[in-house]
Amino acid sequence: MDNGILILADPKGKAWNFAKEIYDKLNSDPRREREYSLGEVEIKKFNDGEIFVQILTNVRKRTCFFIHDSSMSPQDWTMVLAEVNDALMRSSAGKINNVLPYMKYSRQDRLTAPRTPITASVLARIINTGAYRVITTDLHNPAITGSYNIPFDNLKAYPTIIEYLKKRYPLFLNNVVIVAPDVGSADRAKSYAKRIGVSVAIADKTREKEGVVGDMTIIGDVRGKNVILVDDMIDTGGTICKAADVLKASGALRVWVCVTHGVFSNDAVEKLENSSFEKVIVTNSIPRQSSGKIEVVSLTDLFSETIYRISHGKSVSELFGKG
Repeated sequence: MDNGILILADPKGKAWNFAKEIYDKLNSDPRREREYSLGEVEIKKFNDGEIFVQILTNVRKRTCFFIHDSSMSPQDWTMVLAEVNDALMRSSAGKINNVLPYMKYSRQDRLTAPRTPITASVLARIINTGAYRVITTDLHNPAITGSYNIPFDNLKAYPTIIEYLKKRYPLFLNNVVIVAPDVGSADRAKSYAKRIGVSVAIADKTREKEGVVGDMTIIGDVRGKNVILVDDMIDTGGTICKAADVLKASGALRVWVCVTHGVFSNDAVEKLENSSFEKVIVTNSIPRQSSGKIEVVSLTDLFSETIYRISHGKSVSELFGKG
């Protein structure tokens, strides 16, 4: 018996609109062979700060996709996720799918000093005990998936961002070079460049200490070109803003940045607004509205198509081809 697909989110949280848009797209898809419903999760805090979760929709034997709110603090985000999974399991849900547009703690993915945790692995143990599948976007380190013993879909946002750029800014793309802000981002830059059909440069840097960038050198030709820096996230904005200054000094015409996750800690937004960037393009993996230099690209289509394919037994990897 097919009990249908349930899209779950907190109606008072910032992920609710994202979940509702996914539900609307799925429910109006003429290809669908299964029934989709939208369900509610109540999340609140007791006076001492403890988190309470209740599933307000019947989930018995239903395949559930919980759309989590990436704007929560990392601590609340983790505890809510663990409690929702436990509540779904105790409510006899069928398959429990965690939809995490931005996976927190993914940067703590290795031992950085003696007697420190690998927190990404800690999170994996929490999720492994309660969920059937994880769906996220652009992990900081894709090797994290090795800590999971459940299906794991690490979606790529760059095709969606490129499609946005092609529709809105075709003239800008006629004279553009893609730049990686460090060697570790080179593969991502190559994926952008291959799909657009342009060349790649790298901003090679030394880091004096965590959050402080030393010298930076541009490897490649950017003179007389528009530039798009690409990365998985912007946190404090220090590295990316310095790269923009160096690119302008190296003869770049206009400098934009495209990232998946706009974490924007501390005064990052102010730094970006006062930087050499003309545009800062991010996705809504962390809920945010466009303002000033910041433009937000929606991942609703990507996630709704992924959920459709999973719930109908179709390939997810085909969404990205060989890129």
